[in-house]
Amino acid sequence: MAASAGPALSREEVDRALARLGAERDAVESALLSLQDHPGLRLLDGAGLTGRTQERWSVVGQGLPLLWALFDRYSEALASARAVRARKARPGGPELAELSELLTGDAVTVPGGAPDGPQRLGAPARLVERVSLDELMERMNSWYATVLEVVSAADAVWTALPARIDLLIAELRRVQTLAASLGVRSGTHPLGDDLEALDADLEGLRTEVRTDPLALWRPARVPAQRGTVPDGGAPGLPSGVVDTERFDRAGRALDGVRQELENLLRLRDDAEERLQGVGDLLQRADATLAEARRARGEVLAKIAATEVPAVPGPASALRERIVLALDLRQNGQWYRLAPLLDALEDAAAKELARARQSLTEVTQPLAVRAELRGRLDAYKAMAARLRVSEDPVVLERYEKARWLLWSAPCDLRAAAGAVARFQQALRPAPGEPGAGAAEPGGSGYGGGTGYGGAGSSAAGYGGAVQDRIERDGIGLGGAAAGGEPTDGQAVDGRVQGG
Repeated sequence: MAASAGPALSREEVDRALARLGAERDAVESALLSLQDHPGLRLLDGAGLTGRTQERWSVVGQGLPLLWALFDRYSEALASARAVRARKARPGGPELAELSELLTGDAVTVPGGAPDGPQRLGAPARLVERVSLDELMERMNSWYATVLEVVSAADAVWTALPARIDLLIAELRRVQTLAASLGVRSGTHPLGDDLEALDADLEGLRTEVRTDPLALWRPARVPAQRGTVPDGGAPGLPSGVVDTERFDRAGRALDGVRQELENLLRLRDDAEERLQGVGDLLQRADATLAEARRARGEVLAKIAATEVPAVPGPASALRERIVLALDLRQNGQWYRLAPLLDALEDAAAKELARARQSLTEVTQPLAVRAELRGRLDAYKAMAARLRVSEDPVVLERYEKARWLLWSAPCDLRAAAGAVARFQQALRPAPGEPGAGAAEPGGSGYGGGTGYGGAGSSAAGYGGAVQDRIERDGIGLGGAAAGGEPTDGQAVDGRVQGG
């Protein structure tokens, strides 16, 4: 039995209700026609759906036929009301009562048991039910929003992702071609395995986009599963975003593989030059080691030293690795050559540094002797300026130091002590004219001649060189530092020159 419509409407209220309901009917018809022509709807109807999309569309797909059926009932009821209103220009009480029932009462019969909402638990299924025009409009709006939400979500995914997948797959094919040219293949190199995994992932994503687009849609609210619109929801407007996380991740992985392959490509172009650079470093290291061996013989002949560091031999293992690198380059195994070449460049640089260090250590006694000779010449010039070069003590100490420094083998300890004693002989006795002239900062020669620095450092030179000799561990024979060598030590076993 239909529910009562309540108090009868007035003629003005009837006319306003008919105008409102007519406008709503026209809006619904326009919306249904647009929905029927929606590209997403056509794709859903023709696609072989799977997964979440198949599950939802099996229910929501019934919505469009149902909407047209409800719209027909709505249009018929509205047409009946318009016919009653058209009977008289000024309808009387019976006509107004009938119109009130048609416009506000439960006067529209619709199929019962339609999937627009769950049946109450234990309640019998109804074949038909009666609703008002307003209730029918609300039901149509609800179902329209549900259908349009699914259709628009699927269309958004189909619009956004297929082109992106095609671009990724095209880039993947280009990278696979580059990998094949560099000998990078699945099962032989991790990059080849990565490319194969990316190929499988992208093909799987392409299939998923085609058959289950809703799996890649992230709604901003809970979808209207039962033909209802949540409070505050916008009917017919899908709210959400296309989920591109897996596509972004695949794109980043593909970029990483491409960059590594491009590094291998640059290696292929630069391998010959880099291997030549490694060979040049080793040649320089060999030349430095040869110079160190020659210098060691010179040191043993010219310096009275008991310990001279041994010179290491060439790095034969490094040369074997260079041969392996050449084979890899010849066979185009760039992915294996890349780490080997990096290691070879580092090892060759270290080998050159080792050779230079060996040369420095071997020639250190000669450097000390050269430094002592330079100091002795500076003190001799200082003696001439102080006009004491003809002093017997000064002359004797100079000749002693010079003889020790220009004899072979040279006793560095004794020579350092002799240079220090010669420098001390340049200082006048206290109270004599020019006293303090040879002192550091003194007024005799410390100003305008430029020997102030030499003089100030000369006073402690013997001890400084002595400390250096002891610090560097140079084993020296002869007299102790600072001690006057005996006549036998000054003559025996020495050869002038060198």
